[in-house]
Amino acid sequence: MKTALLILDMLSEFDFPNGATLKRAAEGVAADIARLASRARKAKVPVIHVNDTSGKWESDQRAFLARCLSGRGAAIAQRLRPVDGDYFMFKPKHSAFYGTPLAELLYMLKVERIVLTGQSSHQCVLLTASDAHVRNIEVTVVSDCIAAAKRTDTRHAAYVLQHGIGARLTHSRSLRWR
Repeated sequence: MKTALLILDMLSEFDFPNGATLKRAAEGVAADIARLASRARKAKVPVIHVNDTSGKWESDQRAFLARCLSGRGAAIAQRLRPVDGDYFMFKPKHSAFYGTPLAELLYMLKVERIVLTGQSSHQCVLLTASDAHVRNIEVTVVSDCIAAAKRTDTRHAAYVLQHGIGARLTHSRSLRWR
């Protein structure tokens, strides 16, 4: 089964209401996501970054990354910046599938399972997982690689992910790329 790793909304300027709180949550999972992305690349698993632009809609990925690298989220952006061979796209809403070429990219790559990481667990991660589920794409969520402003939001999201849409929850160290 071909797998892809999705990193949701980790590249950010964190320049929005509640941005400082989300930044702290993102800092808590960034190192684990970076290690997981490194393992994915070594295993030849596609790494796909899908990001909000916080209301500054654009198509210039380099300008966006430059702002992230010089803003509040610089340390996170430095750790998780896309490398050659990674995919990167912007999304207008919560789900990585809505208004993006993600479904077509996964089809072209013959991906049958996505591994989800990023923030916010109860919004973007949950809605992306739901959209993958209705597309018959298997969903694995890495529990130590998702975050939200409140830990209770992540716990609630984990429950819905597991019991509502049948996502597999696992720890990054236990994940196998199969």
